Amino acid sequence: MNRILIVEDEPRLAAFLEKGLRAAGFTTTAVGDGPAAIATARDDDFDLMLLDVGLPVVDGFGVLQAVRGAGQRLPVIMLTARDETSDKIAGLESGADDYMTKPFVFDELLARVRVRLRAEGTKASTVLSEAGITLDLRARRAEVDGRSVELSAREFTMLETFLRHPRQVLSREQLLSHVWGYDFDPGSNVVDVYVGYLRKKLGKGRFQTVRGMGYSLSDQP
Repeated sequence: MNRILIVEDEPRLAAFLEKGLRAAGFTTTAVGDGPAAIATARDDDFDLMLLDVGLPVVDGFGVLQAVRGAGQRLPVIMLTARDETSDKIAGLESGADDYMTKPFVFDELLARVRVRLRAEGTKASTVLSEAGITLDLRARRAEVDGRSVELSAREFTMLETFLRHPRQVLSREQLLSHVWGYDFDPGSNVVDVYVGYLRKKLGKGRFQTVRGMGYSLSDQP
């Protein structure tokens, strides 16, 4: 499931974009200012960013420069009420992949998002392998020690998250964001339940509990 970071300070537009993208099968996270965008993009993994130019504190150009300066190559589509050619050139030269002027038709935005993600997908490996586990993202197939394993959609996405962060401790909040895409009740144990499902199917020792922090993928079966 592709994850999209929406950086938009107008709440109604941000909510509209989240609703439409989630209905199209994407996972979304929305922030409303430049510093939050820079921090969120740095601390989490996203497949694409929708970036408003007219942001408070740090504008979209500043965010883009910070993201590219940190070596992050995720595709960025800039959104702006400005239609001046100079602004478009500035955005593209700063490292944006596309540029849309407000107001826009959502279907066109969605089409551009899919084009960018397809282009990125051709560059990235579609098979992840770690700790005796192989995950074929295109075929949606999982194997452990050469044995095929049936996984639900949520289990598959959670396992993909672990495989993309081997030996890294992932907090429950990070897993919620990656797998479900929105906040649950802080008292929910849904992450623990699904880690339990993966342990039963893939080996208890492969998912280590780090007390007070979260879970990590281990080389142990």
